Amino acid sequence: MKRSLSIVLLLVACAGLLLVAGACSKSSGPEAQELWTCPMHPTYITDHPGTCPICNMTLVRKVTEKAPTPAGAAAATGERRILFYRNPMNPGVTSPTPAKDEMGMDFLPVYAEDAAASPGGAGSAGSAGIAGHAAVEVSEEGVRLGGVGTATAKLGRLARTTRASGSVVADERLRVRAQSKISGWVEKLDVSATGQYVRRGARAMAVYSPALLAAQSEYLLARDAANRFAGSQLPEVRRGGQDLLVSARRRLELLDVPESFIAELDRTRTAQRTVDLLVPASGFVSEKAVTLGQEIVPGMDLYTVTDLSRVWVEAAFYESEARALVVGREAEIVLPFDPGKRLNAKISYIYPTVDAQARTLTARFELPNPGFTLRPGMFVDIELAIDLGEAVLIPESAVLDSGLRKIVYVETAPGRFEPRDVTVGERSGGSIQVIKGVAAGEQVAVKANFLLDAESRIGGATLPAAAAPGDAP
Repeated sequence: MKRSLSIVLLLVACAGLLLVAGACSKSSGPEAQELWTCPMHPTYITDHPGTCPICNMTLVRKVTEKAPTPAGAAAATGERRILFYRNPMNPGVTSPTPAKDEMGMDFLPVYAEDAAASPGGAGSAGSAGIAGHAAVEVSEEGVRLGGVGTATAKLGRLARTTRASGSVVADERLRVRAQSKISGWVEKLDVSATGQYVRRGARAMAVYSPALLAAQSEYLLARDAANRFAGSQLPEVRRGGQDLLVSARRRLELLDVPESFIAELDRTRTAQRTVDLLVPASGFVSEKAVTLGQEIVPGMDLYTVTDLSRVWVEAAFYESEARALVVGREAEIVLPFDPGKRLNAKISYIYPTVDAQARTLTARFELPNPGFTLRPGMFVDIELAIDLGEAVLIPESAVLDSGLRKIVYVETAPGRFEPRDVTVGERSGGSIQVIKGVAAGEQVAVKANFLLDAESRIGGATLPAAAAPGDAP
């Protein structure tokens, strides 16, 4: 009897142990829990609400799932397999086990299915040939909360206006300098001041010159001889007297004696003490080197006359704008003292040299100057319209320029953004030319693309072969 009671008690104890073990096994298994995640960084998961440590966005409730499997564990139960953990602030720093960075932030798990699904995930070279970048998939709620906006790449013409400052200068071809061809003294001076307007053919000065006085006397003698020889019966004599008169007259003309003075000399048959020298061209006296009573010598500069009926405008353009400078291209000239008045002009010449200090190229415009409105030394504004031709155009905000490359995020499917390395051209009016990388009709991200770029870099960070110095253990 006692032996039977002992056997019964032993069986009851074993059954109790089995129940306790089953209860412990059930309590130690994975339990369902409420999780929270970031709409822009779905790899960040936590068990409590808050904000994302990467972009500071409010976390949203995630579909209830079992606790993640530790790194390296087999996915026999259908759970997501973790490849490694990544620093949320520095994706290049990874760890095979859970860790924290220097600020106490938990490393984020990288799952095998996420890395395999991402074209630029761990172990790949990146999407569209961009190393370190991956395509980004964002839910509709993530697009809304992140403020991601898109625009359509369009085929169109791009034009812009280049503006430069120019200065008015005198036309060098309309500048005349008067020089002395004789020795003498100035006894009358009509060109008396710089800036004076003079007309061609007016008297500039009266000069007493012994050489001119002797030339007049020779002319009068030759004239008398020609008259006497005119009645000779010998043709050679008549011809000789006429040749002598022509030579004497030619000498006076070469010494700048006016025709009117020679005609008066023929009429009076008396040599004059002074000879009038005439103004060679109409314009303004820009330089004057002679004064009343001054002695002059051959080759001496007397004065300079500048015609301002036509002027030049010279403007400096940057080297980057050199291809827009074409001879014959029209521009508008705006006067600073009269902004409402615009003058049309064309590029007449492009100087062959570049200013070594300012790195600018100079273009010349020619235009008429009625009323002498444009004065040498005056500054004006140049507006040069440039047609850049037809090309694919996108908003400037769509391009992320790192200095080494220019990246655009293209929406290849709803919520899926692919990074593209693009080649861009000119910019104008908020648009930019795309030479290579984006086709007309594609959608590009123009708002919050910096968030897409951050997520793309995180997804494109590769698992290093060996832990780098400073990586978490």
